[in-house]
Amino acid sequence: MKALTYHGPGRRTWGAVPDPVLRDAEDAIVRVDAVTICGTDLHILKGDVPEVVEGRVLGHEAVGTVTETGPGVRTVKAGDRVLVSCISACGRCAYCRAAAYGQCTGGGGWILGHLVDGCQAEYVRTPFADNSLHRLPEGVTDEAALLLADILPTSYEVGVHNGRVGPGDTVVVVGAGPIGLAAILTARLYSPGRIIAVDLAQARLDAAKRFGADTTLTVADATPEAVRELSGDGLGADVAIEAVGVPESFELCTRVVRPGGRVANVGVHGKPALLHLEELWIRNLTITTGLVDTHSTPLLLDMLAAGRLDVAGLVTHRFGLDEMQDAYDVFADAGENGALKVALFRA
Repeated sequence: MKALTYHGPGRRTWGAVPDPVLRDAEDAIVRVDAVTICGTDLHILKGDVPEVVEGRVLGHEAVGTVTETGPGVRTVKAGDRVLVSCISACGRCAYCRAAAYGQCTGGGGWILGHLVDGCQAEYVRTPFADNSLHRLPEGVTDEAALLLADILPTSYEVGVHNGRVGPGDTVVVVGAGPIGLAAILTARLYSPGRIIAVDLAQARLDAAKRFGADTTLTVADATPEAVRELSGDGLGADVAIEAVGVPESFELCTRVVRPGGRVANVGVHGKPALLHLEELWIRNLTITTGLVDTHSTPLLLDMLAAGRLDVAGLVTHRFGLDEMQDAYDVFADAGENGALKVALFRA
């Protein structure tokens, strides 16, 4: 089959690799019908994730059709149309029993495109298929479902849920890329008083307005004073969601949040960020980090099927599966071409 493989920082190849085969009783093989590229894949290509070895098939977000299952698989079968979750879960360890699947100690967690071959390929082996694949309802398109593989549960769980967004809150989302936009979309489910989006690119700020931000600010304009003025009571943000993964964006979140506020870090960081405890210790802040657990995926899927979650507009560029290299180039240059999510489809 053809797949996108990693060959060290800055080097990737779309070419022939061996077809995946069942290795464990709980495995399934899925034909990839639609796949996307994540900002984490770009971090891998920069060399920020040293656990990824040369030759690894990248990718952890896909929709496909089950072609084969191991004897231990009970909930999906050949022919089922499924969402391939970015997180694999053994279902038995202490973390899985607490629905903290991202921290699975039984061989799961974030492994696709990281510790095992991923799904930017024509076929993918999916470990722990019963817990890691979600059957898709009729009427949910491949493109819409693709957004529930990672960015919607990540933004909702690690940003909105960890940040405890509530009615009337002032929420600042730093970074209006796909994760930031998904955070805006899911924060609106909790009726915040106002959502302020911050980004460098005007095209992404325009997208943030379309997805529900009340106000947008450039990074230069996103001063603590400006956020306090916009917050209504002059205290600043109740919640600041970091959706970029660079030191400057994290530090900005700690500056714009009010005393007693929450900073929810979602971005994947490749460099150290300063934590100014000499300033923050007195402000009673709560700072959370997290890898998505995907415990919310069934809920989000139900909402999508019911028409209560409008993801239209998140995918801006579409390609055939064999145009993987072009799709990477477009996604990596999003600041110039306005790309949000790219989607690739089997011909």
